[in-house]
Amino acid sequence: MEAPAREAVPAPGQRYRRLRPGTALLRLKSRVWPNAQTRLHDGFGVLRSVVWLALALLIGMPLAALVLQGTGTEAIAIFADPAVAEAALNSLGSAGGSAVLATIIGAGLAILLERSNLPSRMMLRWLVLLPFLIPPFIGAMAWMSLLGANGPVNKTLQGWGSGQSVSIFGGWGVVFLLTVHSYPMAYLVISAALKRIPGNLEEASRISGAGTVSVLRTVTLPLLGPGLLAAFVLTMVANLSDFGIPALIGLPERYTTLTTLVYRFLASSTTSNPLPAVSAIGLVLLVMAILAVMAQRKLPTGTELGSGPSGMALELGRARIPLAALLWIWTIGICLVPLLALAAQALLPAPGVPLTWENLTLENLMVAASSPNTLQGIGNSLMLSGLAAACCTVLGLAVALLLTRSQHRSNGALDAVATLPQALPGLVVAVGWLLIAPMLGIFNTGWVILGAYIMAFLALVVQAVRAPMSSVSSSLEEAARVAGASPFRALCDVTARLAVPAAITGGVVVLLTAVRELTISILLVAPGSQTLGVSIFNLQQAGDYGGAAALALLVAVVGIVGLSMTAAVTSRLANK
Repeated sequence: MEAPAREAVPAPGQRYRRLRPGTALLRLKSRVWPNAQTRLHDGFGVLRSVVWLALALLIGMPLAALVLQGTGTEAIAIFADPAVAEAALNSLGSAGGSAVLATIIGAGLAILLERSNLPSRMMLRWLVLLPFLIPPFIGAMAWMSLLGANGPVNKTLQGWGSGQSVSIFGGWGVVFLLTVHSYPMAYLVISAALKRIPGNLEEASRISGAGTVSVLRTVTLPLLGPGLLAAFVLTMVANLSDFGIPALIGLPERYTTLTTLVYRFLASSTTSNPLPAVSAIGLVLLVMAILAVMAQRKLPTGTELGSGPSGMALELGRARIPLAALLWIWTIGICLVPLLALAAQALLPAPGVPLTWENLTLENLMVAASSPNTLQGIGNSLMLSGLAAACCTVLGLAVALLLTRSQHRSNGALDAVATLPQALPGLVVAVGWLLIAPMLGIFNTGWVILGAYIMAFLALVVQAVRAPMSSVSSSLEEAARVAGASPFRALCDVTARLAVPAAITGGVVVLLTAVRELTISILLVAPGSQTLGVSIFNLQQAGDYGGAAALALLVAVVGIVGLSMTAAVTSRLANK
């Protein structure tokens, strides 16, 4: 290849020829990116520039503001506060302990439901995922209905004449509920890792005389190690960011975590400028999340384990029926009974009223749903989540198409920037937008919540589009180019149309997730911009347990049905 012509070096005493600024920029650009003009003309360069500009505004600015504010002298001084140290220890303890328990439960469920001959596995797979479809703060309200002072468990103990009572409040309750709401994530991660283990290694061990348990212990579980570690890291980061469970279960017993401490800083009027303190706490969580993501990306992938037939089937023998019965009892107790207790609280006129047909009423739901604050919260949630879903669909589709249909040196950075917020605690996202909102002129408005929603949920659409597009052949695009279309025209007319159904599915997931969101909303809420999650939380804190339970039950049912239907549609699209 012929080397590009270089600028002639002037003779001694001769001056360099002065170039116009635009000409100099184009010459520099052509030397750094030789094909830049071609990319701009074929449309990919324009699309990439627009996408990077949007990501810089939506993701780069909040994180940069958080880093700058969190590294200031005033911010660093907050770590000398004993309350911060106590909250950090509580956060690490609850998140780490619940992640360990969730990983153990997820591994057991994955082996039983994916490898064994347990009966009714299909139904059990859906039931064990129920806590994943319910917002954690609504799950906490359901368990409070079940184990509260006037709940059915303590009423039953009183009826038996027992002087003992059960309480869900405190540190152990936080760990327990974080485990309940995070084990489905661990189960999904470990199941995916289990399916990638080739069966020839297990078969070789079995031919050598090893029994089923021995094969599991010496072959399957060691190969499953990276998946177990990935499940632990993901669940720990997710549990670090949770606000609803520590706020509802921990605060009544003065069990404070970092998320509830930030909420106290922002809600309290005793601190004149809480931003340095909350930025410092947010920066710590940001560093922990980035380290967790880096550790997860360094784990070996399934392709490094080799290929082969599916793993061995685990024959349970005579333990098949008893194990199935135990799993059904455990699943009903963990997943369905708390929801039934929440429904009973929603349909009874007051806590402690006997559950009879005569006492059932829809008054709680009618009163709560007709309240002006609730109607405002529903309207704001629908509007903000709908706009967030639309923006995430368009931007996520563009990002996924660039990642799957173009070869560019910035693709790695684009992937990292677009998907990083999914691993960030909601507190980090909220504090970042709290810092840049005054600069953008959107402080104390709903726009700041919308920006935070887009930042937090964009990766859902990117992943929804990227997976199916990675397996689609580029032959249709090549046919369009042979017919005379430019690369960008072929991308828009062929690939983008194929990706639209997946993008819409991802947008629906964003809608159903954002409409029930609490952590970001409650930290950014302003007068007139409260959302549905904040309305339910405020009703619960105000002592209107019946109204809060009625709205929470409605949100839980809509979420379960909506996300289940979306998962079915996604599975159908993937199998086409």
